[in-house]
Amino acid sequence: VNKFSHANLENANFKNADLWHVGFVSANLTNADLSGADLSKALLNNANLSNANLQGADLSGADLSGADLSGADLSGADLSGVVYDQYTILKCVGHSICVD
Repeated sequence: VNKFSHANLENANFKNADLWHVGFVSANLTNADLSGADLSKALLNNANLSNANLQGADLSGADLSGADLSGADLSGADLSGVVYDQYTILKCVGHSICVD
């Protein structure tokens, strides 16, 4: 399992990358391009995904929750065409996809 926990990945290009089960816990992914990426079962707990491009990304089974009440920050993120399922944990903030 690859781990990018607490990494500064601002403006990173992960377009169409295979990121299945990768750990991005508390990572800074501000403005990152994750379009078309396979983020199935990825750990995105408390990640900063503000203004990230997630168009068409697969979030099936991904965890976007957090240790605090907020979870991953999806403010301004582009989630058009994103794929998720009943196992995706959407306890995040900043986007209509997030649930309480």
